[in-house]
Amino acid sequence: MCGGPTRWRRGTSSLVSPSNRTMTKSPTSTATFSTDLTGRVAVVTGASRRRGIGAAVCRALAAQGADVLFTHWQAYDRTQPHGADEDSPAALEEELRAMGVRAAGLEVDLSRPESAERVLDAVLEQLGPPMILVNNAAHSTRDGYEALDAATLDAHYAVNVRAMALLSVTFARRFDRDSGGRVINLSSGQGVGPMPGELAYIATKGAVEAFTRTLAAEVAHKGITVNAVDPGATDTGWMTDGIKAGILRASARGRLGQPEDAARLIAFLASDAGEWITGQTIHSRGDS
Repeated sequence: MCGGPTRWRRGTSSLVSPSNRTMTKSPTSTATFSTDLTGRVAVVTGASRRRGIGAAVCRALAAQGADVLFTHWQAYDRTQPHGADEDSPAALEEELRAMGVRAAGLEVDLSRPESAERVLDAVLEQLGPPMILVNNAAHSTRDGYEALDAATLDAHYAVNVRAMALLSVTFARRFDRDSGGRVINLSSGQGVGPMPGELAYIATKGAVEAFTRTLAAEVAHKGITVNAVDPGATDTGWMTDGIKAGILRASARGRLGQPEDAARLIAFLASDAGEWITGQTIHSRGDS
């Protein structure tokens, strides 16, 4: 691209050059790819906490006009160091509606084998057939080689792999349009470097990336793209002061990753602008 600096048109991914040297498909057509999601229905799993990536994704999709059903399971959050944000589901639902879209929250235990059918039945009944699925929910506990056992592996597998896989394939089976289907899975940093003390977590997140690549090939003919996003270390409330300090010392950008960073990428992948990207794991990391 030459001819001077470019500007983004709001709501699109078209590039406009001040010198009128535009990207064109033909002499009469500007290459414009909309990021608008008006009229589309999205499912986002794991949006229990206002500071979380799931809630940020809901906001980013709603900002582009998508109607959103999100899942939450605060019984799990209560077992975590950061605790549960008890009022978050109701507050998030109200916030999304205030943005001018339809929204619904669903409390569901994704570790249950029947949960995928329940989620997709609920969205169909309340908002209509979904075009976007974001598998964000995750189970994560500390283990390491001295503590890892079968129960820990099973708990991680049930949510991080089985729920993700069943939601994805059930979504694909039910999808009845020619194009516009989107499955976006949340991965982690296991492909970038070691994550000591999280063996069950990284094993299941590695499976997410492998599943993403092959499912993308299987459902491409249905007009569905499938990608994974690694959000990097994100400040969602779990970091101690020591962890934050360590990340900041190593950061060339001088800041921590925020939920909105990954959410912007996910909203792009969910739109028409992301239609030529599939089978990829994209690392949303500002420092590498």
